[in-house]
Amino acid sequence: MNTRLVAARVLTRVLQDGQSLTAALDQAFLGIEVSKDRAFIQALCYGVCRQFHRLDFILSQLLDKPLKDADVKALALVGLYQLNFMRVKPHAAVSETVLAARKKPWAKSLLNAVLRTYLREQEGLENKAEKFQSAAVSHPAWLIKQIEQDWPDLAQQILLENNLQPPLVLRVNLAKTSREQYLHLLAEQDIASEGVSFCPSAIQLDKPVPVDLLPGFAEGLASVQDTAAQLAAGLLAVQPGQRVLDVCAAPGGKTAHILENQPQLAELVAVDIDEARMQRVSENLQRLKLSAKLVVGDAANPATWWDGKLFDRILLDAPCSALGVIRRHPDIKVLRRAEDIGQLQALQKAILQAIWPLLAPGGVMVYATCSILKQENELQIKAFLTANTDAIELPLFPNANEETADWGVAGVCGRQIITGESAMDGFYYAKIGKR
Repeated sequence: MNTRLVAARVLTRVLQDGQSLTAALDQAFLGIEVSKDRAFIQALCYGVCRQFHRLDFILSQLLDKPLKDADVKALALVGLYQLNFMRVKPHAAVSETVLAARKKPWAKSLLNAVLRTYLREQEGLENKAEKFQSAAVSHPAWLIKQIEQDWPDLAQQILLENNLQPPLVLRVNLAKTSREQYLHLLAEQDIASEGVSFCPSAIQLDKPVPVDLLPGFAEGLASVQDTAAQLAAGLLAVQPGQRVLDVCAAPGGKTAHILENQPQLAELVAVDIDEARMQRVSENLQRLKLSAKLVVGDAANPATWWDGKLFDRILLDAPCSALGVIRRHPDIKVLRRAEDIGQLQALQKAILQAIWPLLAPGGVMVYATCSILKQENELQIKAFLTANTDAIELPLFPNANEETADWGVAGVCGRQIITGESAMDGFYYAKIGKR
């Protein structure tokens, strides 16, 4: 098995076929048991997606005409990534990448020439890439423009953070243990970590660790979840005996957190349109020994699944561009298109309007996205509040001693977490009450 060829085929499924990197890797890993090989393939694929716009620009400078063979192009990108971003010896990177094209003699000579030319002219090619904005920051031009428009003072920081590897953050199951006790368990395993001051369940690890090495993971003492996503359950502030709806619930991290925070609910209903993703919700709840009513249904059409009983709390984790989690899913930069944003905005509006009648008077809905774009976030909520006179924006922190948030930027409505702030993913939250 040539790991570089496997990586190239994964990348072809992403770059040409539009498959998600997660799905393409899962498929490729079915026949690979050696963890070292898996790790190398994953590092190549994530790295090429992170640096795609830079690598693609440099490759274009090395070719007389564009490569039509998608697998060979992916191999060229894999080779360039190794030479620039990995601690692979140059001769090994070139020879193994060329060897991966063994069934195409023409490709072997082309790859050999491209990679060796890059090594000779590396400094000049990299300097040229720095002068071309999309290549310099490795983002598509439309996305750079959108980020600069929404966040002119923070755009460079966001673009930089998007290309960094995010930390591994754990959510401690406070129904089973305290954060202090779990930090102690991690220390006993020599896993360096620290608690996040403004999120009582969050622990950030100094270095990523396989989940099977985390103490008590199988027993449900902890789960992997970014700090920004962990804020949702606290903002929802569910009370004993309440009926709660989690909309667009998959993969179930927030569902589980709500149940961990408040085990004495009357009922929690989790809805998602994707049956396969809902299976992940079921698996997560089983590991944590939690239960909820799981419904596969269209959030924009509750009539097909709602039983007519109103909810006291609703968490709407709206479908979005996911531009706040690019560092975890770098293929977003390759797969997302400018025209997707308007379509997602329309879907969010439709779901907001469809779900609002399910909230009881006096109830609270928390709207969340993992996007950093204002049209999906604060502008969406502003329009909703204007259109619904029985809706009122509530402070995210109703207690007097929490008036000033330790996170995020206040928007026209709600609060925006900028990617990388306190090592968090980009997230948005707004809290809406029904009069």
